[in-house]
Amino acid sequence: MSQIQPFHLAFPVHDLESARRFYAGLLGCPTGRESNEWIDFDLYGHQIVAHLSPAESAAATNKVDGQDVPVRHFGVILEWAQWEKLAERLKGKVKFIIEPHIRFKGQVGEQATMFFKDPSGNALEFKAFRDQSRIFAK
Repeated sequence: MSQIQPFHLAFPVHDLESARRFYAGLLGCPTGRESNEWIDFDLYGHQIVAHLSPAESAAATNKVDGQDVPVRHFGVILEWAQWEKLAERLKGKVKFIIEPHIRFKGQVGEQATMFFKDPSGNALEFKAFRDQSRIFAK
């Protein structure tokens, strides 16, 4: 697999301090630059930016492997052991939208996945593939 460049994602939050507690505290994302309107976080080498925007929200879902997956979501594909460690750390600390489990068992796209929301209602998915060469396999 070729070297992937870090992505940048900006997303709305209703409160910066609750975003800081969630991303820096619970998820362990180091903080970067910040102002009274936004905070940069290092999400496994990717730059995500929480922007203060109390009025924004989104709630649509689509069916994926029989489950209601939030259409608007973001996350990271981790190594399998990292995913297992994060799933264990989050149990009892977040309310899962979709509990940690294996999706598409026995198929080309088999993956570990879990969904949960941050304090502002932004949906996050963290997933892992045993064979990362299958991330884009059809």
